[in-house]
Amino acid sequence: MSTWHRIDETPGEGRVRTAVVDGRSVALTRCGGRVGALDNHCPHQGGPLGEGSIENGWLRCPWHGYDYSPTTGKPPAGFSDAPVAYPVEERADGTYVQLPEVPERPRSVSDVLVETLVAWGVDTVFGMVGHSNLGFAEALRRAEARGELRYVGIRHEGAAAFAASAYGKLTGRPAACFAIAGPGSTNLLTGLYDAKLDGAPVIAISGQVPSKVLGRGAFQDLDLSAVFRDVAISTVTVHAGSDHAELAATAVKHAVDGRGVAHLVLPDEVQDLPSDAPAARPEGRRADLRIAPPPLDAALDRLRTARRPVMIVGQGARDATDAVRALAERLGAPVLTTFRAKGLVPDTHPLGAGVLGRSGTPVASWLMNESDTLLVVGASFSNHTGIAAYKPIVQVDDVPSAIGRFHPVDVGVLGDAEVTLRALLAGLGDVAAVDQRPDVAARWAIWRAEKGRRAVDDRGRGVASAAVFAALGEHCPADAVIAVDVGNHAYSFGRYFESAGQPVLMSGYLGSIGFGFPAAMGAALAHPDRPVVAVTGDGGFGQYLAELTTAVKYGLPVKHVLLDNGVLGKISKEQLAGQYPVWQTSLVNPDFTAYARLCGATGIPVHRADELDDAMKELFAADGPALLHVHADAELV
Repeated sequence: MSTWHRIDETPGEGRVRTAVVDGRSVALTRCGGRVGALDNHCPHQGGPLGEGSIENGWLRCPWHGYDYSPTTGKPPAGFSDAPVAYPVEERADGTYVQLPEVPERPRSVSDVLVETLVAWGVDTVFGMVGHSNLGFAEALRRAEARGELRYVGIRHEGAAAFAASAYGKLTGRPAACFAIAGPGSTNLLTGLYDAKLDGAPVIAISGQVPSKVLGRGAFQDLDLSAVFRDVAISTVTVHAGSDHAELAATAVKHAVDGRGVAHLVLPDEVQDLPSDAPAARPEGRRADLRIAPPPLDAALDRLRTARRPVMIVGQGARDATDAVRALAERLGAPVLTTFRAKGLVPDTHPLGAGVLGRSGTPVASWLMNESDTLLVVGASFSNHTGIAAYKPIVQVDDVPSAIGRFHPVDVGVLGDAEVTLRALLAGLGDVAAVDQRPDVAARWAIWRAEKGRRAVDDRGRGVASAAVFAALGEHCPADAVIAVDVGNHAYSFGRYFESAGQPVLMSGYLGSIGFGFPAAMGAALAHPDRPVVAVTGDGGFGQYLAELTTAVKYGLPVKHVLLDNGVLGKISKEQLAGQYPVWQTSLVNPDFTAYARLCGATGIPVHRADELDDAMKELFAADGPALLHVHADAELV
C-alpha cells in the first residue's frame, strides 16, 4: 500500500535537493524538465544523494562519485546497483510523490535492552543521538512514547555523565548516559569518574562501529571496553548471540550493588537485530544491603563512658538521618558533617554544628577539638575533612575497606548506618556525656557575628561571598536540592550557607570543575517536585554554558546562583600558597545575565549586596530556568 504526498517545493532545472516527506529522506531532482524522487541513500555506502550534483545529465553521489539517472535512479550501462525511484506526478495544484507505507519496525535487540533497563528502574537517560547509536535511540524513543522513560538530549556528553552521576547520588538509583562511538563515549569519562569515586550508580551506554570493521582502524574505532575498564565495575560488548536481556539486567545489578558505573557497548549492526526475547525482570535478583552489625559491646562501652562525644557523619549516613538525630539527642552530642553530607542535620538543630574541614565552620572544628570520643558514620576520612586521627574513634561503615582506611581506629563496626545507629541507641543505657547544646549555641553565636561582619565588607569590587550565602540562606526553600560546583564559591558555601536540611550534591573525591549545572539538571529530573538550586563560579559554569539551552528546552526549572569574579580564584590562591606568581587564571566572561536571556531563561544581575534580597525573591519566583548573575569580589571569599 502506498500514499501520494504533496511536495511544497521542487528544485530548479539541473538541480537536486533533499526533502523530508512523511518522515523519510528523499532526493528530489529536476532534469530535462522532469521531476524525480529517489531514495536518499546511495546503494553503496548510504551516501546522501540529495547532497550530490547533476553533471551531464547524471546524478552524482557526493561520497564516491557513482552516477544514476536523476529521474529513474538507473545507473549507466554495465552497472546494476540503483536507488529506489518513487513515482512522481505534476498536478495542477503541485507536485506529488508516491511513497509506500512505512513498515512497522520489528522488535529489536535494542528494545529488549531498553525494556529490561526500564523493568529494573532506569527511567531517565541523558545523552546525544548519533550515527553509531541510532538503533538504540529508536528503542529509547519508543519507550518514551509509551511513557516509560524520559530522555534529555544534552549538548556535551560530559554533562550527560555528570547529570547521571548526580541522579545516582541523590536517589541511589541509576540513570543512564548515552553516547556514540569514539569521542562521544570518551567525553563521558570525567563524569563517570565522578560517579566511581563518589559511589553513585550509573549505566553508561556506548554505540560502537560495526563489528566487521572493529579493530581495523575504521572511523571512530576505539576499543571502548579497554577505555572504560578502569572507570567501570563492568564493561561488556553486546554481541549478536548474547543474552541481551541478561546483560542489561546484570549491568543495573552491578551499578546498584557495587555503587558505581556499569558500561554496555552496542555495535551498530547488533542494535537493530530482530528479537522476541522477553525483558529480564528484577524480582529475586537483589539482596537487602542493610547489613546488620556484629555485637556492639566495644562501641557501646566507648559511648557510655565518653564525656564529650561528637558525631561526624558523611554521605554514607544520608539515609539514616532520623537515627543520627535520635542518637545525637540521646548523647547530647554535636553532629558535624562532611561537605558531601552538608544539611544531613540542619544548622538550625540545637546539635547541628555544620561542616568540618577545609570547607567548614569554626563551630565544627572547635567542637571536634574539645571532644573526647568521635563516632564517625559513613565518612571516608578524606584529608579535606580533617577528622582528628589522635582522638578515640568509633567508626561505622557498610564497606569493609573503609574501616581504618587511612589509620587505625579504636572500634570499627561493619554495618548499615541506620541499622547500626538504631542498635546503638537501643543498647546504650546510662551515659556519662554532658549536654553540649550550650556549647553549640555559644560557638554559633561567635561565628554568626563574624559572618555578619564579613557580609557587609565592601571594597567596591563586587559582592562578598558571605553576603551572597546569607541571602541564599534566607530565600532557599527548605525542600530544595542544591548542586555545588568546585572552586572558591564552594568553600564559601560550606562556611557561610546555613542549611535548613537541603541535601547538597558535589563532585566529592574527583573534585571536578564543571559539575554544578549538569548535576542540577540531573537533580531536576530525579525530583521534579522539588526546587533545585545550582551554585557555581564563572570558571565551572563556563565549561558547560550551552547546557542552559538544554534546561530551557526541557523546562528544567533550575535556579542558578552564579558568582562571577572573572578569575579562577581557587587556582590563584593555590599559586600564591605555593609561592608562585599568579598566572593565567583570569577569565574573559560574557554578560551572563544577557546570555541567560538569549538562551530563553530568566537573567537577573546583582552588582551590590543591597540588591541581593530582591534578586533572590525574583530568582525563586521565576518560571523555568533562571540565573542570578552575582558580580563577586574575588578577595572577599
